[in-house]
Order: sequence, then C-alpha cells, then structure tokens
Amino acid sequence: MLPRRPIAPAERPGRGATTNRSGRYEQLTHERADDGWELPWEAPPIRTEIREERARSILTRNTSPDVPFDRSVNPYRGCEHGCIYCFARPSHAWLGLSPGLDFETRLIARPDAPELLDRTLRKPGYRPRPIAISTNTDPYQPAERDRGIMRALLEVLRDHNHPVTVATKGTLIERDADILGEMGRKGLAQAGISVTTLDPGLARRLEPRVPAPARRLAAIAALAEAGCPVRVMVSPVIPALTDHEAERILEAARDAGAQAASWIMLRLPLEVAPLFREWLAEHAPGRAARVMARVREMHGGRDYAADWHRRMRGDGPYAAIVAQRIRVAMARLGLKAELPPLDLAQFAPPPRAGDQLSLF
Repeated sequence: MLPRRPIAPAERPGRGATTNRSGRYEQLTHERADDGWELPWEAPPIRTEIREERARSILTRNTSPDVPFDRSVNPYRGCEHGCIYCFARPSHAWLGLSPGLDFETRLIARPDAPELLDRTLRKPGYRPRPIAISTNTDPYQPAERDRGIMRALLEVLRDHNHPVTVATKGTLIERDADILGEMGRKGLAQAGISVTTLDPGLARRLEPRVPAPARRLAAIAALAEAGCPVRVMVSPVIPALTDHEAERILEAARDAGAQAASWIMLRLPLEVAPLFREWLAEHAPGRAARVMARVREMHGGRDYAADWHRRMRGDGPYAAIVAQRIRVAMARLGLKAELPPLDLAQFAPPPRAGDQLSLF
C-alpha cells in the first residue's frame, strides 16, 4: 500500500478543516497517497468553487421540539467561513461531497431563491410565521458580496411585511442595515450575531474566513443604531478553550448595543467530531485531551448525543456551571433571553401588475 499523503497547510490556507475525508454515504473512501516517484511537486492552494442550484422550493419546514422556528431559508449550501465546529458540515454528505474541505470550498448558490420565496408567500393557503435565515449555513459568507441573494430575499420579505430573523457571523450584514432597520422598527426583523471568542488569533484558527471579533461587535452596533433589535449568540461555547470568555463576550456585546443573548455548547455530530479532533491535534495539541474530556463528560462518554433539549447544552456538572454563569452574567448586564415576538399581523403580499385591486 502506498503511504498516505496528508493535505499540507500550504494547500489549504485560510481553511478550517485539515482533511477532506469522504462523507458517510459514500461507498468508497478516498485518500491521497504518494505515487512512489521522488519528484518535487507542490499542489496549488485549494480554491473556492461555486455552482448554482435551481431549486423547486426554498422554504424548509422544521418540527424539532428544541428549535424556536418552524420554517427557514438558506440561500447557500456549504460555507466559506470554514468554522471547524460547524454543526452543518454533515449536510454536505447529502450532496456526495466531503463535510471537510469540500464544505468550505465547493459551494452551491441558489440565485432563484428570492423568486421562489415571493411565489411561496403569495400562495392562497400560506400563513405567516417568522422565517429564520441562516439555520444551516451563513447567508453573509463571502460569496454574497457579489451575488446579493440575501439582500434580494430581504427585499421580498420587506415588500410582503413578513417577519424574519437572521443569524450570521458575517459583517456584510451591515450592507443590509437599511432594510433590517426599517423592518426592525416595524417589529418585523431581528438579527443574531455570533461571537465565539474575543481573541482574534484564536478566532482566525477556529473560523478562518470570518471577520474578526471586533468587527462583529461593530456590526451589532451598526444594526442596533439602524433600529434592528440584536441578540449576541455566544456560540459555540468550547470547553477548556473559549468557555472562560463567556462573561466578557456578553459584556462587550451589551456595550455594542445587543439587547438579548443566547448560547449553545459545542456540538460534534457525525463527521464534525473527527474533523474537530484533527483540528485540535494541529492547532491546540496541549488542550486537546482536556477539551474532549469535557465534551464527553456532557454526552455520556460520547463525542455527541443528539437527545432533544440536551444536544444544545449538554448534561452534567460542567454544563450546569456554564449555564449558571451565563444566566448570572445576563441578569447583571440586563440582557434578555428573548427578543420581543415579531408582528404577524402586518403580512400582506404586495399587488403585482395586472392584479385585481381591492375595493377596501
């Protein structure tokens, strides 16, 4: 058997995953191997590729008992932000792609998402509930700067007076502060900004193509000033790596203008667990054993347990201590656990050319 050849750091600059292991649905596992020829050769850096998908529908329904929304829209599959801990990585296996480097570099855009959403909201039987955007991958990843799919989605929602919640790590959301501010002042929009750590060096390793923590705090300030209510998401809390920062993150976000806060403990479903362990071995070898010991302590000795209502926070003494710390800090800082409910009564599809106008 030929010796395995790892993907060198020079081939994956600015990427979170260190490998590109095959997804769980593949019949064959692919690995690089040296061919035995002792010839000097350097592979070029892995580039981002974006394909387009013409979807038949855009609204995803959800019935999970521990998730506070029942419908969502995702304008992109995969995410160039490259967060190594991203719970959405396993979704790339559904496409026959790797949850590792493929998730960060082989993306799919949905350019017809705004048109599909408009069509869905106009259906006679449609009943409004808040639409969550960024439930799987970030709508404000770098590709959005040129494609503008997210802004077009917000324009549709604004025109229909439809309530929306947006979650992101991307500061490109500031571009859309005009729409989100207008909707926020009408009780139709809320934003959540994720801040994992205030350490820019650690953030660059954990979330290689995400704006620095200080820039995300500035985005909170910009949205709050525009009139859009903002919550800070301390997400994920990583045991023995970022857990000590929770109170400082909450305080910094409150000072920037956040009104509420939420948090999620590190989750390592399916392929995320080995990817995260590989990341620890390369970037934090001295803490790897301690981090994983805490993780397993919260999940009955496993890397992850998907039990409803416990998968987001974990279980046991350590999880309880973190939860108590955050509750106390939020109370001290005046941060709410929930933002006010969004207004459903304003929903009204706008008339189109040729539509019969109402007499009332």
